[in-house]
Amino acid sequence: MKNALSRIIRTEDGQGLVEYGLIITGIALAAIAAIWLLGPQIGQMFTDIGTQLAA
Repeated sequence: MKNALSRIIRTEDGQGLVEYGLIITGIALAAIAAIWLLGPQIGQMFTDIGTQLAA
């Protein structure tokens, strides 16, 4: 009985770990997509700032 309870607890912990992994993966993919889409605009913004500081 003790082993069965221990096995159930470990199974739920593993499931929670997988869920956190999926959430982190989703956030990472969203961040990569945002950087990929906004990267040129952000780069241009820093270029403009550098140009204004040099003038």
